Amino acid sequence: MTGAYKDNQEDWMTVCFKYLLFVFNFLFWVGGAAVLGVGIWTLLEKSDYLSLLASSTFAVSTYILILAGGLVVVTGFLGCCAVIREQKSCLSTYFFCLLFIFLIELVAGVLAYVYYQKLSEELKQHLNQTMTENYSQTGKEAISLAVDRLQQDFKCCGSNNSHDWTMSVYISSKQAEGRVVPDSCCKTITPHCGRRDHPSNVYKVEGGCITKLEKFLADHLLVIGAVGIGVACMQICGMVFTCCLYKRIKMDPY
Repeated sequence: MTGAYKDNQEDWMTVCFKYLLFVFNFLFWVGGAAVLGVGIWTLLEKSDYLSLLASSTFAVSTYILILAGGLVVVTGFLGCCAVIREQKSCLSTYFFCLLFIFLIELVAGVLAYVYYQKLSEELKQHLNQTMTENYSQTGKEAISLAVDRLQQDFKCCGSNNSHDWTMSVYISSKQAEGRVVPDSCCKTITPHCGRRDHPSNVYKVEGGCITKLEKFLADHLLVIGAVGIGVACMQICGMVFTCCLYKRIKMDPY
């Protein structure tokens, strides 16, 4: 009777670990879809701003996040198959997939954290130079569109203030046609509205576009970090459940 009770207890624990792993896989799949969604949304909706950054760290972090999210979605199905089939080889593969994704997310998290620390300094050093030297120049169309969108989306003018444009290559050229700021600085855009630099006509935001873009990117980095940490914690739980189920199957003599 004691042996039968022990066998029943072991069977109950195996079933328990299977259901826990099923629940984990569902949460893991949802988390992976969220990671993938955040990464794709960042690239599709805000990719213009990436051309204004001096380094590619932010973009690399986002691409790694998309890769991790895609792998999570695929691995979620693999986990379900491993649980259903109860094969040690499948469980081993699933475990190492979780570990690989965990390491990828760890790299993305470290990159995001490092970039978060130097974000403010990078923008102060490079944004003004990028805007004044590259705006409306041949071969720099992507930067010009990014600057126009930045100023309109965030209702700002210039990297620090509208007077930054006085040092611009564009404003100093005949192409400006008498403008003192680009038309995208205007509260209501009309042809040549940038000829009048007045608070009633153009945006006068304290701190300029630097503070606006810095807050936007910092918020995105926090979202990337929070989502990554959440999914990573679920992966640790999944690896523990996988090891427990693997051990129960390994103990089964049949």
